[in-house]
Amino acid sequence: MCASGWPITLLLFCLLVSATSSPVSMYTPAPPLPFQISPPSPAIISSLPSPSLSTQPPTPPLISNSGEATEIVNCSLTISPSTLVVRFGDPVTANCSVQMEPFSGLGWQVQVQTIDFTLERFVIWRVERITNWTLEPMCYALSEVGGQCHIKLPLIVYKPPDNVSISFVNHTGPMFEGHQYTLQCTVHDVAPVENLIVTFYKGQIALGKVQLNNNTTKEPVTDIFTFNITPNKNDDGVQYWCEAKLELGSEGPGHPPVVKSHKITASVHFGPQLVCPPKLQVREGESLSCEVRGNPQPSVTWFRDGQVVALPTHSSRRHAGKYIVLAQGLHEQRNFTVEVEVLSGSGTANNFNGYFLLAVLLIQMINCL
Repeated sequence: MCASGWPITLLLFCLLVSATSSPVSMYTPAPPLPFQISPPSPAIISSLPSPSLSTQPPTPPLISNSGEATEIVNCSLTISPSTLVVRFGDPVTANCSVQMEPFSGLGWQVQVQTIDFTLERFVIWRVERITNWTLEPMCYALSEVGGQCHIKLPLIVYKPPDNVSISFVNHTGPMFEGHQYTLQCTVHDVAPVENLIVTFYKGQIALGKVQLNNNTTKEPVTDIFTFNITPNKNDDGVQYWCEAKLELGSEGPGHPPVVKSHKITASVHFGPQLVCPPKLQVREGESLSCEVRGNPQPSVTWFRDGQVVALPTHSSRRHAGKYIVLAQGLHEQRNFTVEVEVLSGSGTANNFNGYFLLAVLLIQMINCL
């Protein structure tokens, strides 16, 4: 009986001890399984970026002015046309394409504005009316494998001159032979002036071309071009003029813009000048004449042996000798010496006899027929 009652006594004793002792938790939670993920705390959720519906184009780097890549060895950008020449106020279009693989974006940048960013292989820059003289369009590409590159589009915005005029520098009225004068050609409101070539003309003969190489202003300007001339008597009555031409290269218009000036007629004062030789031969019966030219026409006085004489209309032996010619021009007086020799025969009488003999000969030949 004692053996069978021992387990019951032990159980009662354990229950009494647990009721009088401090409670102790023996539970240890199991670690989370690998696929279990705890949700983030509110603080972490608020710091996460909110999703965007559109991707903003990155700011293109300004790598170099040469248009070649500095971070990519081969910058395979192509712009068409390679140079853009457009008249002020006209529309403009240019295409940029990329060949590199792979790339993350392609776009145009004009001044500080980034436009037309795309993930396609080409992008078009289009302006309906160009009104800025100093734009520098640039196409850029962003590569996924190592860098970025860009290329600039040379842009020439031009404007033909409003007017072209010609005049002399500090001179009015007639010119004098052998003196130097300066023609000036004024070209009004033209751009770009560094592409302007001015040609000076005398009649249809081009005298020379002038170009300004030190003015790189892109906006319209008014400038003066000069050319020196030294007229002679043959230039009296000729017309001087100039033309202004914008040389815009092969990418420019087929017919370069040309504006011509009005024409100014030159009056050249010269002389007096003796036209006949200093030793003059005439035949008996012929008139003695010797021209003296000038502008204005000079007054001419002939002297022989100190006496004023009139030139004979029928020369004879007695008219031979030395003559002094006094020519009085508007600005100058000159003296010339002319030695006259009178030859026998072929005068008026001899000419008449010659004509008579010729007539008789013709009559005899007719009778023979």
